[in-house]
Amino acid sequence: MKALALILLLGGPALAEVNSAAILAQRPPKTLAEFGFFDDAEAQIPAAGVVGYALASALFSDYADKDRFIYTPAPAPSAAEGVLAFPVGAAIVKTFRYGARKVETRVLLHQEGGWKGFSYVWDESSGAAHLALAGADLDLQTDHGLVNYHVPNANQCKACHIGPDKAMAPIGPKLRNLNTGDQLARLLGAGVIGPVPAAAPALPDYRDETLPIDQRARAYLDINCGHCHAPGHPGDTSGLYLTWEEADPLRLGIHKRPVAAGKGSGQLEFDVVPGDPESSILLYRLTSTDPGAMMPEIGRSMVHLEGADLIRAWIKGLEG
Repeated sequence: MKALALILLLGGPALAEVNSAAILAQRPPKTLAEFGFFDDAEAQIPAAGVVGYALASALFSDYADKDRFIYTPAPAPSAAEGVLAFPVGAAIVKTFRYGARKVETRVLLHQEGGWKGFSYVWDESSGAAHLALAGADLDLQTDHGLVNYHVPNANQCKACHIGPDKAMAPIGPKLRNLNTGDQLARLLGAGVIGPVPAAAPALPDYRDETLPIDQRARAYLDINCGHCHAPGHPGDTSGLYLTWEEADPLRLGIHKRPVAAGKGSGQLEFDVVPGDPESSILLYRLTSTDPGAMMPEIGRSMVHLEGADLIRAWIKGLEG
């Protein structure tokens, strides 16, 4: 207390404290600052107890950079499979930005009734992020050209963040996604996760060109498509399963005819045609920007050129 009083007396910055009541409140606060997640929100310096993390392979979102943080009142058990079970009172925070320009910060809050998601849009003039329950559409000039950036409304978050039980849930924080470098040891030491299994699974980084292309492509499909195209998830009815664990070639789309794809098929016959990327519906949908055909159907407005090249090379190398 004496140290804090001295800081205040000397005019130094007061450190933030996470507002647990705001995480659990039925009505979200109007500004991101009210959560207390950051000591310095402008510089994305987290408050005590808020821990930064990265994913081994990350979801593509119109080339946006992302800063990720977790706050949890108790460690999540380090289950080898599935999303880690963070306790009530936990929060997952993700800021989308282009270089130094922050666009939005999304928060997933674990409340008594389950997870809830909200978006906060940054105001460049004030340096604050404000709640955007209705979402927003922003035209942004970036190093990759004009981006028609869409901030999801409160209901659209459920389109991706929904589990087999039809309840909202996180996507990214699985042990295999977090197992990169020394991160698991760091998260264990910070009290974010519990003891890690001796043979913890690991998802490859699809950007690592030293790895076999099959591993890279499967990692790309897992993080960009697998949260939907999995048993019990929204894409289950397609019969196309793109998770890292999937081993059945037909379920991976090889020589598989689409189920009610409509215009999304591009008048092509099979999801994946080994050796022939341009005849494969999977590549067609990844390279489309038509709202009725593109996949993923939300979260992007432009083509991920590097990702498309990776999947093209993977399909070309498949043997039929």
